[in-house]
Amino acid sequence: MDIFDYHAQKAAAPTMPLAERMRPRNIGEFVGQHQAVGDGSLIRHAIETDRVFSMILWGPPGCGKTTLARIIAGETRSYFVHFSAVLSGVKEIRAVIEEARNQQKMYRKRTILFVDEIHRFNKAQQDAFLHHVESGLITLIGATTENPSFEVIAPLLSRCRVITLDQLAEEDIGAIIELALNDPPRGLGECELELTAEARDYIIRIADGDGRVALNSLEVAASLVMSKKKPESPTTAGNITLKDVEAAIQQKALVYDKAGEEHYNIISALHKSLRGSDPDAALYWLARMLAAGEDPFYIARRMVRFASEDIGNADPQALGITMSAMEAFKFLGHPEGELALAQAAVYLATAPKSNSIYAAFGRVNAVIRKSGSLPVPLHIRNAPTRLMKDLGYGKDYKYAHNYKDAVVPQAYLPDKIKGQHFYSPTTRGFEKTIKERLERWRQLMRKSKR
Repeated sequence: MDIFDYHAQKAAAPTMPLAERMRPRNIGEFVGQHQAVGDGSLIRHAIETDRVFSMILWGPPGCGKTTLARIIAGETRSYFVHFSAVLSGVKEIRAVIEEARNQQKMYRKRTILFVDEIHRFNKAQQDAFLHHVESGLITLIGATTENPSFEVIAPLLSRCRVITLDQLAEEDIGAIIELALNDPPRGLGECELELTAEARDYIIRIADGDGRVALNSLEVAASLVMSKKKPESPTTAGNITLKDVEAAIQQKALVYDKAGEEHYNIISALHKSLRGSDPDAALYWLARMLAAGEDPFYIARRMVRFASEDIGNADPQALGITMSAMEAFKFLGHPEGELALAQAAVYLATAPKSNSIYAAFGRVNAVIRKSGSLPVPLHIRNAPTRLMKDLGYGKDYKYAHNYKDAVVPQAYLPDKIKGQHFYSPTTRGFEKTIKERLERWRQLMRKSKR
């Protein structure tokens, strides 16, 4: 059966969800994922040459995994079987294998077996079609939201290419919405609806890179607007407003403009809550930004900066923990990765505070602007050549490890600013230890000058 049969799709249109009706029918209609399906990509080449390979499509929900698999089957000479890992077992796999043999023998067609949520198959189920993937009887296309390295058995993974699909970009979601609004046969084009800018932006934010969520939200909002149209003027255009979208998804839009004043107000509130050691307020403002669709990596970058600017060496682990939280979010994505950001925010809020590094760096830069490029003292210059040694490079340099506690009285700053101190650690957290250590060393330096 032709899975893209237009007439069947048209007949089912009244009951078929908008997201299904708007599913791209060919590679030209596919929106986003340029790195995976764009010109010169492996998938594009496989479709154009009709040489499909087994692959695992790994990406977040609503990024186009199922659609891409159907397009590959529809644009190549293949028999397509859609298989759900949730609803099927070894018995169904055997039936698919038998049908694949018939397709090969009777019609000389390859079978593309699309396994949705392949990570839900256990080892025995994955083993059941391993041999047939290896022999070429079936071409496997698996779809998963989980890391295939952990969820797909190694022998099967080695026989497939892993194609990583990204969360759809905001411009991609916007393009999908516009296509649905303006397509008369499959979308909402015949309804003559217009979407206000506020409503459009909110659908894009709430979709969070998921095309299906965006289309579902649009469809319900459009249905609400259509139900309010007057019977005597059914063809007049209607506006889908922010209020309609809020009613459709039953969630009020949070006041938050990623490019406007409120964006800066809330990130400032988070920063000051962290600095003020209030974990409750920090969690609140973090959750507000995430719920409103702020880029999590923007938040993570600000927290990384905070770890150095407002904590520094009072707790040297703060920077590492915040970097780890950012990596954890990159690995997990929404919503699981949000907890790692929350953990980092609480850690930063409850850590001892010090802006000594920030202040010291500012003092150093002020001196550099005033004094210019001062020469490096001769005794700490490297002397790789005979000429440099003759010029005094490295002369009288004292190797610290040859002295007690690896500390030796010696100047390292240029002569013009010798003896200046930029870094003044506090007595909070680990900086108390640093302060005591520096005081001992500086006392040793003073004694050596007597």
